[in-house]
Amino acid sequence: MANYYDTLGVPKGASEKDIRNAFRRLARKHHPDVNDNDPASEEKFKEINEAYTVLSDSDSRRKYDRYGDDWKRAGDFGHPGSGGGFNFTNMGRGGMRGTPRGINLEDLFGGMGGMGGVGFEASPTPPSEYPISITLEEAFNGAARRLRMQDGRRIEVKIPSGVDNGSKVHITADSGPGSDFFLVVSVKEHAKFRRQGKNLYVDVEAPLDDAVLGGELTVPTLTGRLALTIPKGTQNGRRFRLAGQGMPALISSGNNPRSDVDHRGDLFATLKVKLPEEFTAEEIDLFQMLRDNRIGSSKPGGAGGDDGAVEE
Repeated sequence: MANYYDTLGVPKGASEKDIRNAFRRLARKHHPDVNDNDPASEEKFKEINEAYTVLSDSDSRRKYDRYGDDWKRAGDFGHPGSGGGFNFTNMGRGGMRGTPRGINLEDLFGGMGGMGGVGFEASPTPPSEYPISITLEEAFNGAARRLRMQDGRRIEVKIPSGVDNGSKVHITADSGPGSDFFLVVSVKEHAKFRRQGKNLYVDVEAPLDDAVLGGELTVPTLTGRLALTIPKGTQNGRRFRLAGQGMPALISSGNNPRSDVDHRGDLFATLKVKLPEEFTAEEIDLFQMLRDNRIGSSKPGGAGGDDGAVEE
């Protein structure tokens, strides 16, 4: 079993403040909701949680210092932290249970990770913040999440379209203390699209002959595919603007942002000319003729090359 002091990264003689600060720092780093519910992060968070539960209680810490891993059998004492803890479950993951007593969410997460909607016996605190991760498609269309509160109730929260990394959505679960919280949004990276504010960027491949002769391509968007006509002689890397095919605008309205789908951003498609991986002999001959003609036409006197040149 791992040493609890090593788990928190503090020496055995660490003060209560040092232990508390170490726990807060590690909890922010390893909380599963901040790490896309990574199983390794969840397991690490449980270890941190267990270590802090023991070391934050003076009685259990004294027994742990004396008996080590056998501290639970050191006498007649209750489970450390019993009676003051709470359970919060994010319905989508199954949640983390048994957060140490005496820690409120605003304090534990330092203003960024309080688990929304969980109340405490202490006096009401400012609204806490709960990180939540969504896809780009959900940011475009809007999304909903179901959360389970401390008292077992399940609530559905709405995320408006147009949110971006760092957007905050105010949620009021009921009228009780601690019922207000914010969802702090992070948007996952997309395999195709890159986002900058309201605008989206995408790469579109074009065969060499279409770039030379002109043609029609299809461009992916978040609502389907659109046709794009490219002129002849289009250079690799040229960017085309598709107006109104970007993200909805997000308008701040007090604590509750709302989307404005009538003022969407633009989509910029960057042309990537793709050369064939193999050429036939006939294609090689044609490219050779093309190069010979281009070189010949660039010489003085036109395609005839040296015609008209006078040797001294």
